[in-house]
Amino acid sequence: MSTRTFRVTVRGVFDGLSAEQRAELLERAAEHDVLRAAFTPEGSLTYDVAVRPAFTFRFLDSGKAEEDILEATERAEASARAWLEQRGYGYKNLRSTAEDLSQAPLGKRQRREAARKGS
Repeated sequence: MSTRTFRVTVRGVFDGLSAEQRAELLERAAEHDVLRAAFTPEGSLTYDVAVRPAFTFRFLDSGKAEEDILEATERAEASARAWLEQRGYGYKNLRSTAEDLSQAPLGKRQRREAARKGS
C-alpha cells in the first residue's frame, strides 16, 4: 500500500486581541506573509492583521488509507489551536479543508508525462 499525502488548511479569525498582541503580530507579519506560504508538517501560518484579523495554517501530513485524512485534519486543527493558545491569542470560526493529493486531478503537464511513461 502506498503512502498518501494530505494537504490540510485550517482557517480562522483572531478574536479579542490586546493592543500588545496585535502589535506583536504586526511586528512579525513579514514572517507570515502569504508569499511565504507552504504546506509543511509543522504548519505554515499566514495572516495580514493590518488588513483583517483572519489567519490560515497550512499543514502537510500523510497516511496509508483514504480514511487517514480525517486523523490528519484533527492533528492539524489541534496543532493550530495549540500554537494560538500557547501565545494567548483568542480565535473563533476555526474550520478546515483537506485534500488527498493522490485523488487530485492531474495537470496538463502531468498528464503528458504520464502518457509518455505509459508508451
